[in-house]
Amino acid sequence: MINILIKKDGKKVTCLEIKGHAHSDEYGKDLVCAGVSAIITGGLNNLHDLDNYEILFEEGHVKIKVLEDISAHDEVVIETIITSLQTVEESNKKFVKIQIL
Repeated sequence: MINILIKKDGKKVTCLEIKGHAHSDEYGKDLVCAGVSAIITGGLNNLHDLDNYEILFEEGHVKIKVLEDISAHDEVVIETIITSLQTVEESNKKFVKIQIL
């Protein structure tokens, strides 16, 4: 299962952490894992203010911790990542779980 933890302070995201593997199919054919990976990788590639984050990017574990105020652009990118992950979760509840704190 892919577990996604979103921490917020009011409406602002302070941390986004993704752990695990979906195991929805055999390795190399797991479309749920591929979709989540594409969302995260594409989102990270679009962040502008990288000095404002602590980022961990490993196989099966990604953590984006916001260290300082971020630009409006980066806020939109992070919200887009979250919305995209929620869309994947809606159709793959056996393989993806999102928790918002």
